[in-house]
Amino acid sequence: MKEHPGPESPVAPPPPETWNGRATNRVQWLLAAVGAACVALGVELAVDSSWNSGPVALLMSVVGCVAAGLLILFGTLAFVHVAVSVDEECLEVRCGHMGLPRRRIEFAQVVDADFAPRVTPRQWGGWGYRWRPEMGTAVVVRRGEALVLKLGDGRTFTVTVDDAESAVRIIRHRLALLPAPGTGTAGA
Repeated sequence: MKEHPGPESPVAPPPPETWNGRATNRVQWLLAAVGAACVALGVELAVDSSWNSGPVALLMSVVGCVAAGLLILFGTLAFVHVAVSVDEECLEVRCGHMGLPRRRIEFAQVVDADFAPRVTPRQWGGWGYRWRPEMGTAVVVRRGEALVLKLGDGRTFTVTVDDAESAVRIIRHRLALLPAPGTGTAGA
């Protein structure tokens, strides 16, 4: 006779094959607008100024405004949002609209996953892709919950993402399915 689990021993459903999460920072759109304004100011200076008074100074102003504007614009647009995906073998993080920078971490390199309920840009020195020797590496696009991976080499990787608790559960489930280090099948 087959035993069926009773109400006192619930069977957890298996995690989905893939998990996708996102985090967005709307404040960075304001910074992108500042960058676009700098570029527009540079173009305005180039088009409407009389080049008689000092072409070198004007050229430096135009180039400076356009360069600063492009740096601000592309630097902020790269971290307006982050997309995190967890599949059967790895975690992948893609930043911005083009998916760059991108980081892929195989579960064979992961020791554990933790949930951080409150991560702030101030802890990491700002928004974006961050590295601090005492803390590890992080992708921080907003304040709030985050996923923290502990890697086999002693480093950590943190990413702010919505519903990080679900990602932690799925990653821990995937880690439990991996063979323990040093165990494996003997070669033929």
